[in-house]
Amino acid sequence: MAIEKSYKHVDEMRPWSDRTHLLECVAWTPEAPDVMTFTFKPDHPEHWFRYLPGQFVTLELPVGPEPVLRTYTLSSSPSRPYTVAVTVKAQKDSIGTRWMFENLKPGMKIRAIGPLGDFSYVKHPGDKYLFISAGSGITPMMSMTRDMADRQPDSDIAFIHCARSPDDIIFRWELEYKARYLPFFQLGFIVEQLQRSQLWSGLRGFIDKAKIGLLAPDFLERTVFCCGPEPFMATVRESLAGAGFDMSRYHEETFQPVAPALPVVVADPSGEVKTNTISFTMAGKEAQCEPGFTVLQAARSVGVRIGAACESGLCGTCKVMKISGEVEMAHNGGILDEEIEEGYILACCSRPIGDVEVEA
Repeated sequence: MAIEKSYKHVDEMRPWSDRTHLLECVAWTPEAPDVMTFTFKPDHPEHWFRYLPGQFVTLELPVGPEPVLRTYTLSSSPSRPYTVAVTVKAQKDSIGTRWMFENLKPGMKIRAIGPLGDFSYVKHPGDKYLFISAGSGITPMMSMTRDMADRQPDSDIAFIHCARSPDDIIFRWELEYKARYLPFFQLGFIVEQLQRSQLWSGLRGFIDKAKIGLLAPDFLERTVFCCGPEPFMATVRESLAGAGFDMSRYHEETFQPVAPALPVVVADPSGEVKTNTISFTMAGKEAQCEPGFTVLQAARSVGVRIGAACESGLCGTCKVMKISGEVEMAHNGGILDEEIEEGYILACCSRPIGDVEVEA
């Protein structure tokens, strides 16, 4: 006897928000050497996923006694809202990603924070687009391409992807399919090296102004999104700027940690340094914070755990509620304006101005 399952339209369900949620893994798919896509459904059967193409989430991975937090771009499209997916590459020294490869299987549940991020054509619209990526930097480009293919299949997209070898091209079959069937989709690959047995008719070497012009002759007219290792993005920036490109239409995404500025401690005329008291109400602890130090640094000094991944105000993982007091917060998009109005702060980039109470 078949088991009946309730069917609900999206407008009868509740959207996934940017708070903390449980995700259930439903599939894992190999994409390339050391690259895997993990697909998740909401823990609650009446939720669907609402996010912008190109945004990211932070996953809490139970690697050891203390979980680790890792930020990954969603490679899935919000035009298909019943599941989300991250496509991750495991480096030799990876901790969280290696754990996912070896342990994360369908049926397992993990905590997720997000989605967040402004790296999206929705935030930076243009008449036509140029996506330039390398390695796993392809993931936000795939999210945006998939979304436009579903919503606006006549979108004008030039897509350039760089990889170590043909075997390392992530999503190659899907991109080639889109190049065949989408009317205004131009695709170009650049690979660094070939094995003797590999056949390749595309470009070889490293990206430069000449190759960009060859694969996207009208690049000066496009809105550019770029993602990949920092040296790669630096080359793209220099190539575009050198060609006279309007850099206000250039956008890039990186999770490269930003080195925190060292605090400048200023003593008063008596030689004493005035400290601020930070109260962590849930932990029942207080910390003395010298000027220039962050709420996160103060929490760690007294053993209060606040989850943090990027520590540069980008991922939003360290979001906490400020109960009282004032802080100076210099974030990089990891918190929404309405959340700030509600009283939330990012502990990693908030420096107290006087005594502060936070819910942690």
